[in-house]
Amino acid sequence: MKLAHRLFYYLGGFVIGLILLFFFLGGKKASCDYSPSARVLKNIRIKDKNYSEQAFSNMQKHKIDTADISVVLKDGDVDFSKSNTKLDSCRIYFIEGLVRDKNINMLIENCDSIAKITSLNITK
Repeated sequence: MKLAHRLFYYLGGFVIGLILLFFFLGGKKASCDYSPSARVLKNIRIKDKNYSEQAFSNMQKHKIDTADISVVLKDGDVDFSKSNTKLDSCRIYFIEGLVRDKNINMLIENCDSIAKITSLNITK
């Protein structure tokens, strides 16, 4: 068999495989959260969130709402050097992000069923 025929059969099978893959996985909400930071942020996003009094007062003072916090939890960065991940019950993560030209720094206690934002600092 000539090289051109082999290449044609290979590419034909490859294209059919891609079409089947997109057909079966096209409707699914699959994501590729493989980095440690992305996994932590996704874990926090799917949980119910509680806000401390300090965090809630800072949000009101700087006119930040929960939608902005959700943006930080989606696009922000986890600073593992400032986090305490060695705890057994509730690990504490330091998350920083940028929303509407404001730097937001948060300390979040990530427990089994709930994530509590204990500290929230906003700078311009």
